[in-house]
Amino acid sequence: MKFTALVAVIQDKDEEAAIEIAKEAGAGSVTILHGKTIGLKEKKVFFGLTLEENVSALLFVLPRKLTMKVMRALRQEFDLDNHENNGFTFTFPLSHVTGLDTEELHKFEDDIKSMI
Repeated sequence: MKFTALVAVIQDKDEEAAIEIAKEAGAGSVTILHGKTIGLKEKKVFFGLTLEENVSALLFVLPRKLTMKVMRALRQEFDLDNHENNGFTFTFPLSHVTGLDTEELHKFEDDIKSMI
């Protein structure tokens, strides 16, 4: 089975909803990283404090055949084509993967069989 990493960077407030949407689309476990966005425009300053947007980077390891389904679900739910939503997704292929839960692998196999 070939795997792809899907990374979804979304606003912190949408983290739980994004995980739920991804799981409904077939994703399994997720690794969550927290950060801040730094764009080209200056951030707003309020009483001397810079207002920064906190984001969550959700990292999914998925079978290649499920990746676009999960990406499409996140894209539609959070309107990621609209640059004002401050979110984006991207994928990259994985050539070697170890440590995946065997139950999750069986779930992936069942999901892919049901798609065919």
